Amino acid sequence: MDLHLIPGAVPTAEERAAVDAALGPPTSGWEGGARRSGPEAQVAHGGHEAEKRRHLLLPALHAVQGRIGWISEGSLNYVCQRLSVPPAEAYGVAAFYAMLSLEPRPRTVVHVCDDIACRVEGALDLCREMEKRLGPPGAAAAKARATWLRSPCLGQCERAPAVMFQAAGEGRGDWSLAPATAEAVMAGIDGGRTERKTSERGRPAARSNSVRAAAARAAERAAAPRGVPSAPQTLSPRAPWLRILKRVGLADPGSLDDYRAHGGYQGLRRAIEVGPEGVLREVLDARLVGRGGAAFPTGRKWEAVARQPVRPHYLVCNADESEPGTFKDRVLMEEDPFALLEAMTIAAYATGCEQGYIYIRGEYPLAIERLGAALEQARARGFLGNDILGEGLRFDVEIRRGAGAYICGEETALFNSIEGRRGEPRNKPPFPVQVGLFGKPTAINNVETLVNVLDIVLEGGPAFAAIGSGQSTGPKLFCVSGHAARPGLYEVPFGTTLKQLIDLAGGVRGGRRLQAILLGGAAGSFVTPAEIEVPLTFEGTRAIGTSLGSGVVMLFDDTVDLQDTVLRIAAFFRDESCGQCVPCRVGTVRQEEALHRLASGRPLGAAKDEVALIDEVAQAMRDASICGLGQTAAGAVQSAIRKLNLFDGKGNGHGRGTAAEKGSV
Repeated sequence: MDLHLIPGAVPTAEERAAVDAALGPPTSGWEGGARRSGPEAQVAHGGHEAEKRRHLLLPALHAVQGRIGWISEGSLNYVCQRLSVPPAEAYGVAAFYAMLSLEPRPRTVVHVCDDIACRVEGALDLCREMEKRLGPPGAAAAKARATWLRSPCLGQCERAPAVMFQAAGEGRGDWSLAPATAEAVMAGIDGGRTERKTSERGRPAARSNSVRAAAARAAERAAAPRGVPSAPQTLSPRAPWLRILKRVGLADPGSLDDYRAHGGYQGLRRAIEVGPEGVLREVLDARLVGRGGAAFPTGRKWEAVARQPVRPHYLVCNADESEPGTFKDRVLMEEDPFALLEAMTIAAYATGCEQGYIYIRGEYPLAIERLGAALEQARARGFLGNDILGEGLRFDVEIRRGAGAYICGEETALFNSIEGRRGEPRNKPPFPVQVGLFGKPTAINNVETLVNVLDIVLEGGPAFAAIGSGQSTGPKLFCVSGHAARPGLYEVPFGTTLKQLIDLAGGVRGGRRLQAILLGGAAGSFVTPAEIEVPLTFEGTRAIGTSLGSGVVMLFDDTVDLQDTVLRIAAFFRDESCGQCVPCRVGTVRQEEALHRLASGRPLGAAKDEVALIDEVAQAMRDASICGLGQTAAGAVQSAIRKLNLFDGKGNGHGRGTAAEKGSV
């Protein structure tokens, strides 16, 4: 088989070293090692053996991108040779992801978020400053010190505006800066990674100085001996008003001992005491549903996987948190990584999984770093591996880094990405509980959903179900951003009203008038000030024609041009559609075109005709799109037209002018 994309395209020594560091040294001449005589010279490995290694394709591409700054034909050839992947397919995978480049570019790339939360905090001004200093987006020559690109949401919305540095080269790495200024960005280009800056209003939770001091003392304790650990003493009582966030800002995220001192791994011990069936019963009794937006009952999903006779079973944590305005899972992974590992171990025990994956979005470098360190400690101390806690429990976890594709938050697109394919959704049925990752039964949950399991196991399902309201049980995390006086991550019981949450966040900054709230992110809907008494429950939001989605609550005061905001949402879905199905691929484009015509005051016919076209396109996307991206792409647009009376066809913007006038979309 000829694996060359073009004749003579060979990897450099540095490219070869990057791939070998990710995959290990080649084991045969067919993989690029020294040619040998005898049977190996006549028989190539392929078929099923090659397919089993294809899941290493994205890590290998990341390795080249991270070392060189782009993926050349020669390096792609070598990756294909190592993994026996057809070059056309490998090229298609590399071209699919926004964080991978198939063209030469500078080794430092600054991704500047210009999405909706960062826009209200000056992102467009930052983009203009970047253009003055570094030229147009992506225009710098490969030999330049840096270039910059506009980016969709980077998940740093509580500290907006945000940027992420992709810094290629040995010993370098990606890192985020928020809140960002032009001066800080240029200093980052010149000086590399700096300590992450967090403003006072960006802190996720306030804790007393005494509690912080106790946590600091715990972090200084000497490491316990390796081996099967004994149950630790808890340093301080758990904050009764926090469950999911009880350790955030308190425990050292880099210390397994500190995690245990704050109650860590008590849930796993309890799970082993009650057994897999007992864990399933507690989760079913808790009536826990998924916290990513779909709200599917977690216990039913786990039970379905556990009952499947086909083996092996897989557990996947969907940490590809890419919904604009969402950052809850990032905070949990950065500040309480051991909690996720413990929760996954409990889930694996209940569902009969011995292998787990955390698929984390590529734009979360700090979370990737801290989870990786936590994995190493957990393995070394007997909390992951072949004999967890000396109970014969087998389970381990691998981290897989995404590469900039919103669609990979869809569960089956995520499976394809892990398997080394383009991140395109699959048709359902079959469902993941039957045919999931690698064609096997798979339980997949997001970070917040999994972390809830710790309290459920410790306190019992009925106690969890007693929190909240009706069909919505337990606590919920909400990502408050935009013009809130105190943006951040808030944990409240289901049933808290939107007004109460806004009041917790200090109301609208500067005492200005509230113009609208975006609930659920770009895939959600706008809510008017008249609707803020709505209870934040699945049933409560359905009653006003919206949904909780991923828990985004984004406030817009009366200075915001909401037409610009809606146009940015439409552009986001146009860009992030994977293009696999016609309704979404074409519908997102037609939707954006109609909105631009209305915003510029040049509708085709009457404005009502354009609105009717948008409604027709929206219905087609909802009915016929393969996945949730197309099915929800029109929600915010239609709510803006209906509830906020935007896009009247006269070109009337709000606040500071339309996006069409500013050329900002």
